[in-house]
Amino acid sequence: MDTLTSHTRPTTDAVITIRCIKSFEYRTCKNLILQHVNLETTTIGELKALVREKIKTTSGWKPYLNVDFDTIKLYTVAHGHKTMNLIINMEDDQSLIYSDDSATLAWLGCENETELSFFNREAYEAFKKNPDMKW
Repeated sequence: MDTLTSHTRPTTDAVITIRCIKSFEYRTCKNLILQHVNLETTTIGELKALVREKIKTTSGWKPYLNVDFDTIKLYTVAHGHKTMNLIINMEDDQSLIYSDDSATLAWLGCENETELSFFNREAYEAFKKNPDMKW
């Protein structure tokens, strides 16, 4: 039997995707692929700082500089179910929003090929109240 891709790399050398969401209404999102992430030692706070730094220093991210990214939420894990909403997983905020900046990614259940959404919490709460898509 073939090994699942989520288990082919050790938790000390994982690849994760960060879905940086600029606008929920317009579904504006850009993926940042992070390689060689140590899920055992990297905390949510460290991940937030790393992604903010990548946005500031990597070309192509200028439209995202004005977003106050402050919240990380699980979008999907490899070989797991995906949400029907194309921009963000709107289910179960209690357990899927990672609000403890000192928690490690492995402790929260992240594994190789996990996708996380990074966004502004205030914009997300406004979108949940009125989840209309604009074009």
